[in-house]
Amino acid sequence: MIAETVVDTTALLSELLASLGLQEPPPGEVTISGRDPIWGARYPIGEAAAVVLAAIGVAVNDLWELRTGRRQKIHVDVRRAAASLRGHWYQLLDGEETPREDHLGLVYSDRYQCKDGRWIQLHGGFPHLGEGTSKVIGSEHTFESISAAVKQWDAFELEDALAAAGMCGVVVRSGEEWRATEQGKALLQIPPVQVVKIAASDPVPLPPGDRPLAGLKSLDLTRVLAGPVSGRTLAEHGAEVLHITSPNLPSVPPYVLATNPGKLSAYLDLSSPEDSDQLLGLVSEADLFVQGYRAGSLERRGFGVEELARRRPGLVYVSVNCYGPVGPWRDRPGWEQLGQSATGLAMGQGGPEHPTLMPAQACDYGTGYFTALGALVALGRRAREGGSYRVAASLCQTGMWLERLGMHCNPEDAVGLGDVSDLYVHYDTTIGRLSQFAPALELSETPPHWARPAVPLGTHPARF
Repeated sequence: MIAETVVDTTALLSELLASLGLQEPPPGEVTISGRDPIWGARYPIGEAAAVVLAAIGVAVNDLWELRTGRRQKIHVDVRRAAASLRGHWYQLLDGEETPREDHLGLVYSDRYQCKDGRWIQLHGGFPHLGEGTSKVIGSEHTFESISAAVKQWDAFELEDALAAAGMCGVVVRSGEEWRATEQGKALLQIPPVQVVKIAASDPVPLPPGDRPLAGLKSLDLTRVLAGPVSGRTLAEHGAEVLHITSPNLPSVPPYVLATNPGKLSAYLDLSSPEDSDQLLGLVSEADLFVQGYRAGSLERRGFGVEELARRRPGLVYVSVNCYGPVGPWRDRPGWEQLGQSATGLAMGQGGPEHPTLMPAQACDYGTGYFTALGALVALGRRAREGGSYRVAASLCQTGMWLERLGMHCNPEDAVGLGDVSDLYVHYDTTIGRLSQFAPALELSETPPHWARPAVPLGTHPARF
């Protein structure tokens, strides 16, 4: 493997493949070029992303070999991998940026210092989260009011109060502190993505097709950003991905465009019995069911993993959330900022006096890649030995994996992307000329690409 990298990407890839039961690829099959720091992060997040993308390439190659008996060359450039961690910032519509809309000023999505001197990361970017957070801490919707209100709380007391109210908030911890928590201890026992066979069934051969995932169908019930990135990644390799969301849920339109390439997009409201029945019908056709709801939410509606695996033997059921599939925090809501702050990344990036988020969404995009990797591994196992599978990834599993790599980079040495014109792919869509970064993974025989452009939510009927 050719890699002038900060970390040993060869060893890291081997370790990741072994954790998922994947065989080492033949010598020379995988190359990783370039090095960090691309962004001003202390952690080698570009190289880490390149390793996960390379592992995706190996898993895709395994499926391609099942189809054709052939393998292909895999290459990942660290610059392109790092670029993918901020891709939505470079997205253009008719030549203009598509910046994120301002939800309640996003003043809640910041770190605030508490009475005891500790920092807490809040997140209230959507209206119901901002209003609920304000109610708990006793503030108005301004930075000054929130800062003053948080100063009246001890950090861990506020963390517990927010959790009890179903709101988002986590004390900024060091990696060592996080690993000492009950949640951290639970996550230490599992890899960054978990693949578990949950039921026996006959092997399911890959359907005919000229791409690695051609003919495979995936339901994508996720939003902002990790879950949708996993579906986008599957679509890059030919999967038919149908994104389903409720018309009643808030969204961030630029993020939708950034993560919906290659997908169909439809509305279903699961509070409607008719729509719920329609989704069950789609499950009967699907190979994968990917969901990003809080633990227990879909179970209460009849869409839990055991129920769907019983209805659809051979289903690969994928869950993605903030805090992981195990532990006392598994049902708490959370986002990128909380994943970084909980697992030690923010303290590592900025220090204990002024913890700072890394300048890229490494937990979100990294978790999206890990989620897709787990789905690919499960599909391969299903084809060879049969069975239904549960796949689980989370922002904190990814955060712990990144934090374990260590702080090898000086942010002052960051080189950035330079001229990004070579990174774009362009589509003419119903809403204008959409320019986005192309997939970062390179394959010699089946180049990853999106067969259809991104569309706004609810553009299509709810059918494959």
